[in-house]
Amino acid sequence: MKATQFFVSTLKEAPADAEVVSHKLMMRAGMIKRLGAGIYNYMPMGLRVIRKVEKIIREEMDAAGAVECLMPVIQPAELWQETGRFDKMGPELLRVKDRHGRDFIVQPTSEEVITDIARQELRSYRQLPKNFYHIQTKFRDERRPRFGVMRGREFTMKDAYSFDRDVEAAGRSYDNMYQAYCKIFDRLGLQYRAVAADTGAIGGDRSHEFQVIAETGEDAIVYCPTSDYAANIELAEAVALLPSRGEALQPLAKTPTPGKSTCEDVAQLLGLPLSQTVKSLVLATDEVDARGVVAKTQVWLLLVRGDHELNEVKAGKVDGLKGGFRFATVGEIEEHFGCKPGYLGPIGLKQPVKIVADRTVAVMSDFVCGANEADFHLTGVNWGRDLPEPDLVADIRNVVAGDPSPDGQGLLAIQRGIEVGHVFYLGTRYSAAMNATFLDENGKPKLLEMGCYGIGVTRILGAAIEQNHDARGIIWPDAIAPFTVVLCPIGMDRSDEVKVAAETLYGALKALGVDVLLDDRGERPGAMFADWELIGVPHRVVLSDRGLKDGQVEYQGRRDEAATKLPVGDVVGQLKGLLKL
Repeated sequence: MKATQFFVSTLKEAPADAEVVSHKLMMRAGMIKRLGAGIYNYMPMGLRVIRKVEKIIREEMDAAGAVECLMPVIQPAELWQETGRFDKMGPELLRVKDRHGRDFIVQPTSEEVITDIARQELRSYRQLPKNFYHIQTKFRDERRPRFGVMRGREFTMKDAYSFDRDVEAAGRSYDNMYQAYCKIFDRLGLQYRAVAADTGAIGGDRSHEFQVIAETGEDAIVYCPTSDYAANIELAEAVALLPSRGEALQPLAKTPTPGKSTCEDVAQLLGLPLSQTVKSLVLATDEVDARGVVAKTQVWLLLVRGDHELNEVKAGKVDGLKGGFRFATVGEIEEHFGCKPGYLGPIGLKQPVKIVADRTVAVMSDFVCGANEADFHLTGVNWGRDLPEPDLVADIRNVVAGDPSPDGQGLLAIQRGIEVGHVFYLGTRYSAAMNATFLDENGKPKLLEMGCYGIGVTRILGAAIEQNHDARGIIWPDAIAPFTVVLCPIGMDRSDEVKVAAETLYGALKALGVDVLLDDRGERPGAMFADWELIGVPHRVVLSDRGLKDGQVEYQGRRDEAATKLPVGDVVGQLKGLLKL
């Protein structure tokens, strides 16, 4: 490609509404143009990156035995009503009506449609296993779209859906897709981690996220540097930090703590470590009658150590809280504890509550908690002696860096990541709702076992930039750069020698299959170099009259601090080595 035939449009400054680095650089590099809130035009430079990402995905999905199809963006509401997601999805699901008043949705995902295909087409065990995938536009009506392609409303995803005869076979399909994803992200040239994850609203009970490592990432990734353990912080297991409960050595005492309503303030006032305090969080669960009216409310007291934070995802897996919970109102708290928030604790309750202690709290002794009286806390509190054992003991906190790894192989560390892929084992959630069955060897109908595997194609662009950039601009990995090599001839319009050398090198690289661009725009060297550093082309070759007279050209990798002189006669061979051709 020659620059004059292509479309190069860069900006010196990012628009004021660009928030994160990837958003700013994609706008400045002319890769995207904003059309509306969370909706972007993908310009030729950005589209080239997308097509390269898609090519790698297709090749690895095909190699893994998946079969490509294409499902529509607009889907009839009836399918979503079968699974109940038409109502459950909330305002993120864009609902529309056609001219006849029939309901449709703009798809954010395609479980319903692919399950409808499967129940019509996959009739026999002989047709299994099967894995269908597509790369398609998606839409989620985000309340606050931001960060450019990182959290837009319209985006492109690769969805794959596996269908199997039983759980064991579904597990093999899951593992197959997991390995395919590793190959995809290896080829994309990104630093990533595959972490165990919560399945969230999509359902299922086996799940891994593929996270691109970046300091600006929205997600906290927990991992053990000395083992293979890795998990999203929502799922990372927090072990008890004490081997066993110590002996009670202090008497129970009611201690004045005027105006000190936080664990931090109480610990400082009493001269105790924060880890000796216990934090109280009050939740409530409601039972509703057939009319949807609340018939009964249960209040819960969750206890975590003062220096720890409640993990709401984990709390939602506790027996009794799985159906959903809310934080208790001030009125409910005063009714059960006789005190406003800030001085709450498990002793001296006005009405019974269900008490859930985190694993670490359950083995603490001589701890400090609220006295259920304003301006007072209890010190020297011990289970068994001063209050009954908790109703439940569970892992309900976030891990922190330095916690023991659940696999016993070292200590945990935490880093930030951007989710770009997710694999789920769905089981029969959708096949049961939509009666998607096949006939087994005995001619009996059985529900299809399903898996779901997604990759955020356009999100990968943002994640790659967040991980790979500097003060000058984007640094694309070779595999997904809009161009692999850019030739920058200085004074090409004034020097026949430079023009001939540039055209010759351009032709030689094209013949080798290198994705090369010749910048024939006649720009000044500084402006030309700045454009390609901003755009992030990983390899640059500069040709000039002075260099050619010395029999040399200048090569500079995008991460290199300085250029390297290469002999003109060997530049193709040198580039073949650098590009690993």
